[in-house]
Amino acid sequence: METKKILKKILLIFMAILTVVAFSINVLNVDSLVKNLTTNVSPSNIEIFIKSNGPFKFGTFALLIQGLFFYFLYQKYYFQKKETHYTTKILAILFSLFMIIGNSYKLTNSWSLIFGSTRLFFISIFMFIGYFIFFNASINLLYEYIKTKSKEENVTKNKVLNFIFNEHPFIITFIILFICYLPYIIAFYPGILSPDPSNQIKQFYGIPTKYKDYSVMIDENVTITNHHPVLHTVILGGLTYFGKTIGSENFGIFIYSILQTLFLITLLSYTISYMKKLNTPIWFRIVSLLIYMFVPIYPLYGMSTLKDVIFAILVIFYIIKLFELIKIANHKIDIKEIITVIILMLFITLFRNNGIYLVLMSFPFLLIIDKKNRFKLLITLLIPVISYYGFEKVLLPSLKVTPGSVREVLSIPFQQTARYVKYYPDDISEEDKNAIDKILTYDTLAKRYDPEKSDPVKNEYNKYATKDDLKNYFKAWAHGLGKHPNVYIEATLNNTYGYFYPDAKKWYVYYSYDTRLSEDGIDYHYNNLDEFRNTLSNYAVAFPYIPIIGSIVSIGFCTWLCMLMWVFIMREKKYKYLIYLTPVVSLILVCVASPVNTYFRYTLGYTFAIPILIAIYLWILNKKEEMK
Repeated sequence: METKKILKKILLIFMAILTVVAFSINVLNVDSLVKNLTTNVSPSNIEIFIKSNGPFKFGTFALLIQGLFFYFLYQKYYFQKKETHYTTKILAILFSLFMIIGNSYKLTNSWSLIFGSTRLFFISIFMFIGYFIFFNASINLLYEYIKTKSKEENVTKNKVLNFIFNEHPFIITFIILFICYLPYIIAFYPGILSPDPSNQIKQFYGIPTKYKDYSVMIDENVTITNHHPVLHTVILGGLTYFGKTIGSENFGIFIYSILQTLFLITLLSYTISYMKKLNTPIWFRIVSLLIYMFVPIYPLYGMSTLKDVIFAILVIFYIIKLFELIKIANHKIDIKEIITVIILMLFITLFRNNGIYLVLMSFPFLLIIDKKNRFKLLITLLIPVISYYGFEKVLLPSLKVTPGSVREVLSIPFQQTARYVKYYPDDISEEDKNAIDKILTYDTLAKRYDPEKSDPVKNEYNKYATKDDLKNYFKAWAHGLGKHPNVYIEATLNNTYGYFYPDAKKWYVYYSYDTRLSEDGIDYHYNNLDEFRNTLSNYAVAFPYIPIIGSIVSIGFCTWLCMLMWVFIMREKKYKYLIYLTPVVSLILVCVASPVNTYFRYTLGYTFAIPILIAIYLWILNKKEEMK
């Protein structure tokens, strides 16, 4: 018996060591160290190398603390649990792969740290095992912990907390958030204009922009295109122009920014109030409010004039309404709910060009589970879908508004072609070169290739390309796929890994002053509170790097949380409730097909929604009674 216990402890120690290695090892330095051992075995040289290029990212003491943590974690889980649910194993495998692949692409823009050599491949195998051991145990323990914590009574004896979260959750939250966001409103007055909204305002003013170069214009005199949603362009540009009529374009921009910030605060306040209806544990509501108060993405994006912000707000409202329709499936539906959902879906389709896909990938599932209301729900879906296509295909062309270029949906194949041209130019036939040249300008394609951003490649797209030109291009694309499929896979991974890798941090927030409008004579300028604004900006930039807390703004971590909720709902066999997560799935898929890797604004629809997504999950977990 003692021997068995000793063997178990040895195994636990070995598992802990594997996990420490997985999380702490510096693969590049290990590779160099192994080369050193095989070419220069002098003890003094090796000692110098290890001191200056140690194979581990952390010091000895930190490694020891990690090892002890993993040991006790595994002692709590392994050898005590008889079986792990298959969904957990699958998720643990995915998380482990995300870590290994993400680390390799972050450091080398390739999978060379995995497949670059036999040595690196075996290191990756050991890392994978270490990650899997950790994630398999952690996911199961987290599941059990949530089930326990979610059953806590939703009461508090604290009068202040009771006043905020039970008696007046909406209005008090609104006041608190407005006070917290007021410094950002003042510092970034009139609003944060990045390149896209700046060009949208210029379009509204009739000033030619780069978007005219992307498509063949229906009418050269109509500068507005549907590259960015026309509705958002008209609202933003219209309010700016309204400001001009009353004496200040700067103030017109502020009208947009403050209205959007108030809209965001309204949404966040509503989620806290909705959590009360869901009977969400009080501790989670407190945490959610603290996140809304102190995580800088909320006030900064509130003041950012991007189309993505209003779109995200609409999506979160939609997710809540979708959940409510799931709850009352096969029961009578209030006509007010139907009208609300129709309006939400219509505006979702009009505020982002890919919004139609979110609607079509989520709402139809209700038709499957709700047989009693199938006709009503079908009409509810058809009204915004038909309205959207009428707007896009009939109204906008009649107004001479040019649609967005087809290039916007071709980021994946274009990036694959560019990487292929960069690394294997000698394998491309003259015929294929000519086919590619008619679409993407072959001679400069390799130099323009950016592994994590397709815009430099797409910017040379030939807007006059015919259907035959595109057909020939895709033939050339297919030839490359047949010769070097690994290049195509690497190109896609390089342009998307950040959406699944928690340690990727790029293109996060906007705060800089954009000069595009002022250069064209439009009155846009920040106030003279430079130091105050810089302090808030520095806080925002530093936030992702705060240990543990910074994960709140990690795209990969937020994606993982959504995947966890999906798997935990499957473990509970409450499959119909997976529908409330389908908008998130559609947003993630859009990110995969997007032109930029780890672009935070593309993910606002689910990164902003994480607190309410979790609150809904907790309700599902406990089968709470129907809300009144």
